Amino acid sequence: MSTDVKDQAELRGEAEELLRELAGPQARLREDQWTAIEALVVQRRRALVVQRTGWGKSAVYFISAKLLRARGHGPTVIVSPLLALMRNQVASAERAGVRAATINSGNVTEWDEIHRQVADGEVDVLLVSPERLNNPDFRDQVLPSLAADAGLVVVDEAHCVSDWGHDFRPDYRRIRTLIGELGDGIPVLATTATANDRVVADVSAQLGVGGGETLVLRGGLERESLRLSVVHIDEATKRAAWLGQQLNSLPGSGIIYTLTVSAARDLAGLLTDQGHRVAAYTGQTDPAERESLEADLLGNRVKALVATSALGMGFDKPDLGFVVHLGAPSSPISYYQQVGRAGRSTDRAEVVLLPGHEDRQIWSYFASVAFPREHVVRRVIEVLDTERPQSTQALEPLVELNRSRLEMVLKVLDVDGAVKRVRGGWIGTGQPWEYDAPRYERLEQARQSEQQAMVDYQRTTMCRMEFLRRQLDDPELSDTPQPCGRCDNCTGEALSGEVDAGAVEQARARLDRPGIDLAPRKQWPTGLAKLGVALSGRITDGPEPGRVLGRLSDLGWGQRLRTLFDAPDAPVPDAVVDACISVLAAWDWERRPVAVMSLESVSRPQLVSSLRQRLAQVGRLTDLGTLSRTPGHPPVSAANSAYRVAGLAGAWLAPDLTEVDGPILLLDDLADTGWTLTMAARELRAAGAATVLPFALASIN
Repeated sequence: MSTDVKDQAELRGEAEELLRELAGPQARLREDQWTAIEALVVQRRRALVVQRTGWGKSAVYFISAKLLRARGHGPTVIVSPLLALMRNQVASAERAGVRAATINSGNVTEWDEIHRQVADGEVDVLLVSPERLNNPDFRDQVLPSLAADAGLVVVDEAHCVSDWGHDFRPDYRRIRTLIGELGDGIPVLATTATANDRVVADVSAQLGVGGGETLVLRGGLERESLRLSVVHIDEATKRAAWLGQQLNSLPGSGIIYTLTVSAARDLAGLLTDQGHRVAAYTGQTDPAERESLEADLLGNRVKALVATSALGMGFDKPDLGFVVHLGAPSSPISYYQQVGRAGRSTDRAEVVLLPGHEDRQIWSYFASVAFPREHVVRRVIEVLDTERPQSTQALEPLVELNRSRLEMVLKVLDVDGAVKRVRGGWIGTGQPWEYDAPRYERLEQARQSEQQAMVDYQRTTMCRMEFLRRQLDDPELSDTPQPCGRCDNCTGEALSGEVDAGAVEQARARLDRPGIDLAPRKQWPTGLAKLGVALSGRITDGPEPGRVLGRLSDLGWGQRLRTLFDAPDAPVPDAVVDACISVLAAWDWERRPVAVMSLESVSRPQLVSSLRQRLAQVGRLTDLGTLSRTPGHPPVSAANSAYRVAGLAGAWLAPDLTEVDGPILLLDDLADTGWTLTMAARELRAAGAATVLPFALASIN
């Protein structure tokens, strides 16, 4: 046996032993796993691994990290997107004797100690969130030594790099800077489970791992345990009731995905009332509570977590028995990513999609917060100083973007070189920048195409697994049909959408409880003086806490309100009036309102004015009519808080409230940012109203 062959055999033996420590005594390396490990450890190459969930991608990089460390190389840096993913990976690393540490938003107090451990060589694997890569201290003090001395750089969930992917994150674009600064011979591994041909090509380009020297390992996406089915039920309340009936018949424990936070909360509340052990898990769930909920699902202490996409990448429960979607994701790629959580070590897992008519509206809303138009982005560049750092908070009143979209734009511009994050905020670089309009147009076309594909999936009569595999350009699919033999279309065993009438009424009663709190704005946006508005600090002359009949995204009232708002303007229906009366009757106000006034509505004047008149009649309130707009005052469309407040200043004609002795109920059709009701309440307060109680038919969130 030659030395090379002997060394290779010894290395594979070490790798096999480490795999057994990671995955158990029966584990054996797949051939592609070994190919990737050999390429990284021996050949020091760059590799892109696209393999389905559960294939063992994390084993490749942990084994490679340990083997490289044993041969005197530096620590492995893993860029990982989610705290749940990091927790799982650290636990996996420890099983193989890998000394792992993580730097993320959940362990701020430990950062300095971890930086020291890295510098002293006490860490084998450092997991970092992509956001850390451009933190000034980390970027300037820690990253240079890692880039020079790393044994391996891993980009996990690499589809996040691509804005063609289902979970694009601008922070991931910074990884290409890290890779560009790597020392000679440092291997790079990019991994993902969900990428079609377009995403694979874009990830390769973004990370600089493309070209003839890159090893691409791309496997098939067939999942033999998954039983895919679609159940068509025409109403959201019936879908929730169906799930309450069917939940106990689903195997093991699982995940129920919803498209919005409010839907997750509503459904979890309904199922809990019915005696099911479930809990809501969303992006608004506290990090410590998320960890506890994940542990409950892993330990089968809950039947299901009712979750948004916040529970997705990296959550590892091999025996997850089912995944149900109440509402369809906007693309087959993201759908496959989420259902891939199920059945990784079981013979059978149920995957059920319950699509709704409202799904397209929700897709449209999320699409509306994509990358802004060119003039808006150029305004961001224009207001940045090239020497004096400005915080996001300070920049917000200068541009027509809310905080989250402004952050996203700044991150993209940072990667493009037009701005730079420094201590104290952001500065402009003065470098030329081009708005890539053709790319954004192609993205919009791709988004529309994927949405249509998701609709087609719901309607298709072909094999559902084959449909998804074709959408993801599965390399193992041939031109001839390859039915799975397990989905509802292949077996002809469709799940019934019949729901017990009593269960529907019970669900309706729970979900249709009208009324949610409307918290008042408490603080003026910063920087209003720059827009000519002399307001700052705490709001002392705004409205009291208010009420809203329901959210547009609610499972119960949401559908009714969407139908109401989509219809031509007309007088308020009796059922809506009755629901509003119920909300008002349950309102625990200090003093009952004595009068009612409505805001002038451009789109629904009959709806709002008729509601005011009906409530005045039923509640024996003085009808103050409509708070009219100032003639010629321009409409306000800005989402940014400072611009919105500035646009609403002076927007109404001062009313005469000299005869009103008590609280005023102020009506509007839609509560969005809360600033319209806040500014209108100031007008009423300035005109003499002691207290203003805001009430809206619907809210966005």
